[in-house]
Amino acid sequence: MTEDPRWPRASGWLAEGRGPDLAVLGVPTHLTSISRTGADATPGAIRAALARYSTYSAARDVDLAAVAVRDAGDVPDPDADAARVVERVRAVMVAARLLVALGGDNSLTYGVALGAWGEELGTAGLVTLDAHHDLRDGVSNGSPVRRLVEAGLDGSRIVQVGIADFANSREYAARARDLGITVITRDALRRRPIADAMAEALALACSAGGPVHVDIDVDVCDRSVAPACPASVPGGLSADELRQVAFLAGCSPVVRSIDIAEIDATADAADGRTVRLGALLLLEAAAGLARR
Repeated sequence: MTEDPRWPRASGWLAEGRGPDLAVLGVPTHLTSISRTGADATPGAIRAALARYSTYSAARDVDLAAVAVRDAGDVPDPDADAARVVERVRAVMVAARLLVALGGDNSLTYGVALGAWGEELGTAGLVTLDAHHDLRDGVSNGSPVRRLVEAGLDGSRIVQVGIADFANSREYAARARDLGITVITRDALRRRPIADAMAEALALACSAGGPVHVDIDVDVCDRSVAPACPASVPGGLSADELRQVAFLAGCSPVVRSIDIAEIDATADAADGRTVRLGALLLLEAAAGLARR
């Protein structure tokens, strides 16, 4: 790609940044995935895909050059010990207003959220954008929400947005209800704007005054725009809707951390559309932070 000094690339913004506003951390979890995945390749792939984008949001007249970003690298072997992820996130969060974690499969949500909340787990909240409840038994990319509840997260401050038909079981849906989790299904989103659903979700998640973690599992999207997500289904959210979610999460002062999960960079379409979407989600979150 040719270089133009009047068109700065987002990859340069991230690589050259040393600031305290936004921290970007790779958490390449993959070993406990229910479906075989190469999601450990995704943090690097998203960083590389940033070269395709500029730092300027025309719709919002925001240039990310105003956001002091720092790339904190990747957590080594994050599947081996969740405590390693928690400790790294806590260290990174000391000097950041917002953390965006690049997965990795959805098992990263457990360590990233705990690390970002720190001692505030008792008042913290969680919003998931996901086709699935992630309440399975055991330790996998299908269990982070259940594990967070068992760690002390109050189910009444969990909101799950985008839960899909024929992607969950009756038993796990009942578990969500029993835990007091608020569920906004994909079907419900066909009758309301995504911004309205996010406003409700963030209000419920921060109802105790604590910090909120937003888990963006890209398999909530329609399979046509997220072919690199092993469990994405036809009929999911649009890429534009998910980009709105990332921006709104970045805008919200109650959101301390965001993760972008479940993209398998090794299984993407030839045009790299899923990884490119992941890169845009990072940029949208950064643009939201610039608006705080």
